[in-house]
Amino acid sequence: MLRVQKSMKVLPFKIPKPKQEALVYQEDREAYFYDQLHQHEELQISYIQKGGGTLVVGDSINTYNANDILIIGGNIPHVFRSDQEAAANSVMFTLFFTKEAFGNGFFQISDMETAKEFFKHAQYGMKISNNHKKIVKLFNQLHKQSKIERIASLLKIIDHTLSLEYSPLSSFVYGKKYTDDEGKRMRAVFEHAMENYHNQITLEEVALKANMTKNAFCRYFKKRTNKTFFQFLIEMRIENACKLLYKNSEMSIATVSELCGFQNITNFNRKFKELKGITPSQYRIQF
Repeated sequence: MLRVQKSMKVLPFKIPKPKQEALVYQEDREAYFYDQLHQHEELQISYIQKGGGTLVVGDSINTYNANDILIIGGNIPHVFRSDQEAAANSVMFTLFFTKEAFGNGFFQISDMETAKEFFKHAQYGMKISNNHKKIVKLFNQLHKQSKIERIASLLKIIDHTLSLEYSPLSSFVYGKKYTDDEGKRMRAVFEHAMENYHNQITLEEVALKANMTKNAFCRYFKKRTNKTFFQFLIEMRIENACKLLYKNSEMSIATVSELCGFQNITNFNRKFKELKGITPSQYRIQF
């Protein structure tokens, strides 16, 4: 599995797989995580030891924090973007594998019957944030284990996840693998949104990033995410608003609205309640 170096070179959209390795264990220790949309055929299970930020998986924007367990299905485009104000380095331990890694029929045998549920939910991504001490303990042991021991730990981790509550990371997965050109085009769009969500973004400028006409871009983006670009942008703004609300208790809601790119607080309150089910004020009190 490709290692991200501290120089933060651009990731290829499709990350190559090491030959002859069924299970890959990787430790990422960086000041900030990647900012680069990418995909790989392997399913990944990651433990965030340090750090936090935004995670885009498929069509959805999520937040991740220290102590989260994140599961991302194979070939789902995703990007980790660390919060820039985070003081601590970002540390993530990950296991990469495919459903066929241990033989085409391994996960089909009767002993693995319950694992079918794991793979079913993993295709949309999963986040486990609580009651996962056993999984964290297994991840903390991986660095000193042999390859056989790591396979045993993987099976235990899969087994433990089946008994825990989780939240999905995505609601829609594009049915086809992205080509390199498609991936680079979507990466340019996602990066522009992540870097400029607090500003006003026009359809003209984002279509230009994709090197497409406005109409062609709208169709292209909707087909691959099941939502319009501006729906995606609003969700990104609301997720960032949530961070400001619980990290800056003295900041006024009007200021949060403005910092996240909303032109008026009425629209902000309405969109926030549509997506979160409660008002910004209620969210601040609850969280």
